[in-house]
Amino acid sequence: MLECAIAHLAHKHMLRPLYLIAGLVMLVLGIVGAFLPVMPTTIFLIVAAWFFARSSPRLEAWLLAHPRFGSTLRDWREHGAISRRAKVWAGAGMAAGFSIFWIGARPNIWLWLVVAVLMLACASYVLTRPLPPGDKQ
Repeated sequence: MLECAIAHLAHKHMLRPLYLIAGLVMLVLGIVGAFLPVMPTTIFLIVAAWFFARSSPRLEAWLLAHPRFGSTLRDWREHGAISRRAKVWAGAGMAAGFSIFWIGARPNIWLWLVVAVLMLACASYVLTRPLPPGDKQ
């Protein structure tokens, strides 16, 4: 029993640097997404917070307390909720991304259908998430 606990702790300790690196990569992608209109930000920050929870409580606390993104991350973590404003922006971003794909790639019908189905599935998921407690009508 003790050997199993020691092995678990050693394994967990070995993964911390990998989680930290993955969290930093996700954080950088989230920052890039804040400046590129067709790249998401929040999903990368949610994943970064998940990795930081397993590697760096300080960075996790910093993200959750961030003045711009903290409330969104806390709403997701505590309630699985997405604000009305975020749903509108996510839908607009997906529509813009699909439009750019359609105009720029001129895909054949099968690729168009696959991308359209994936975008609709993502949009459906976002739209069906609950609203945060403070965002109710």
